[in-house]
Amino acid sequence: MTDRHSRHADIVRAARACVGTPCRVQGRVPGLALDCVGVAIAAAKGAGLSFCTPQDYCLAADNRDRLAAGLAAAGCMLRTGEPLAGDLALIAVSAAQRHLAVCCGDTFVHAHFGLGRVVDAPLPPEWARTAWRFPEI
Repeated sequence: MTDRHSRHADIVRAARACVGTPCRVQGRVPGLALDCVGVAIAAAKGAGLSFCTPQDYCLAADNRDRLAAGLAAAGCMLRTGEPLAGDLALIAVSAAQRHLAVCCGDTFVHAHFGLGRVVDAPLPPEWARTAWRFPEI
């Protein structure tokens, strides 16, 4: 068993290893193709966590409730306050569109479809977000 800080560092390290991966909806292979859920899965695996979410979603649909339910079903805990390094951020990109990102401190690793690749960058402050903590190992 690892301590909490080491596990969070492993999550951040695994997320950052995904940077530069091309974006593709339902992408699950770091270095080949990832979407925002794929980045979260890769980060979890990097810390020795099993993290699965529903596969049947699309960018055009309102997935708010499904993402939150999937995070809860995976054992993630909703936190109060801003995300901390190693947490997942569930982001309101628009009124109906939600997006996942891995918090790495002052930046977030996420699949940026506008740029076509996974990036590690600050998020726009207008993107409201909730923080989810991966389950303890």
